[in-house]
Amino acid sequence: MHDSEVPWTAARRAAAAEPLYRAGDEHYQFKYLPAFAVLAIPLGVMPLAVAKGVWFVGSVALLVGLMTLSVRLLPEQRKPTTLLVVSAIVVLAKFYARELDMGQVNLPFAMAVTGALLAMKTKRDLLAATLIVLSIAIKPYGALLLPVVVARRQRVGIVAAAIGCLLLLLLPVPLYGWSGTVDLHESWWETVTETTAPNLLNPDNVSLASLYAKWLGMTFLSTILAAASALGLLAGVMMVFLRRRSIPFPEGLEGSLLLLLIPLLSPQGWDYVLLIATPAIVYLANYLDTLPGPLRVITVIAGLTIGLSLFDIMGRAAYAAFMGAGIISVCALVLVAALTTLRLKAVA
Repeated sequence: MHDSEVPWTAARRAAAAEPLYRAGDEHYQFKYLPAFAVLAIPLGVMPLAVAKGVWFVGSVALLVGLMTLSVRLLPEQRKPTTLLVVSAIVVLAKFYARELDMGQVNLPFAMAVTGALLAMKTKRDLLAATLIVLSIAIKPYGALLLPVVVARRQRVGIVAAAIGCLLLLLLPVPLYGWSGTVDLHESWWETVTETTAPNLLNPDNVSLASLYAKWLGMTFLSTILAAASALGLLAGVMMVFLRRRSIPFPEGLEGSLLLLLIPLLSPQGWDYVLLIATPAIVYLANYLDTLPGPLRVITVIAGLTIGLSLFDIMGRAAYAAFMGAGIISVCALVLVAALTTLRLKAVA
């Protein structure tokens, strides 16, 4: 659980108003918003061994909760709960295991977003906005879910989300002061941008930027294609939003789709971040029989390819070649197409 030491260390630094972003931390640099370090201060009060134990137990509980909420998120449950949960486990189990082993923060992030979507389903917009803001504090990618809040056209949710985002930016002020808080955010941006390029050719990176870098090398063309593909995916999301009027609970699929897209759009989208697509896998398992025949088969193959591509089975050389070819990214794009098709067919 080495990764759990990152927020723990940041929490202790925040409590002492020390710099959060340090190049000397190397691979274990803190890359989250300053607000996350402030919110994590209670974790930093604990001895590291105790904090790791709390983090692990909490992560296991969150994994169970994520499975539960993902099933409850469905507009209508058409398949048995056991089948839906097993489907998610088959596709994502290796990422769940990696999350627990590393002590990462993807489970809290996924739980916050899924909880927000479920709150929208039960028309608790204030709670939904609060949880979206919390997800942004945990990982800035949560900002991609803000359009779901806006699309509901509920003033309480929109205002709460706006105020919440402002408070996130101001949260370090009591500890660091105004100028110190500005410096923190500038340091955060520099850290995120400067550590992106070296990670693109990492075999475990499943982002679009990494996919093209693996295929074409670190070239201008690969950068252009990655940007164009990202814009294309976002255009697809916009089309999904435009087709929401005839759907009783459109936010569930929209949020699930955005969660699936996050590892693809983020240049530092590690493969294990795909665990946040748990609601997307549950959606696809629930509505699989409504997809066109060929797409149904390809979707199943893509899901099984993601889940069963295990280092221990394939061996070092085959697994390295598999990841180096960006096949996981391609499979994720297939799942994106399947979810989009559900909306185009007005199924969910």
